[in-house]
Amino acid sequence: MEQRDYETVTEAVNDLKKRGYTSDLSMEADKDYLFCNSTATELSPEDFTIDELYRFEGMTDPGDEMIVYAISSSEKNIKGIVVNAFGIYSSYRASKLVEYLTKHRD
Repeated sequence: MEQRDYETVTEAVNDLKKRGYTSDLSMEADKDYLFCNSTATELSPEDFTIDELYRFEGMTDPGDEMIVYAISSSEKNIKGIVVNAFGIYSSYRASKLVEYLTKHRD
């Protein structure tokens, strides 16, 4: 899929939602799966694919360092977005999950 150029996290999230990534996915610091809040579904790494990812680095504030993931699961019929901090604000377990997913991206 074609990567797009976004200036902000909000711009990326809004466009991904327009393109069908509407499920609210979250990454819990102490879990090795994503959680779909709207359907109460757990998605282990083998259940989904990272379709796109966008990294945003804060120019002056490390708190602005974020990664936006467009995630899909054809098996579970879910398309959603995960926004995760990286750098000093990222949690260890979430970072390990992201590291695993990034290495196994299609």
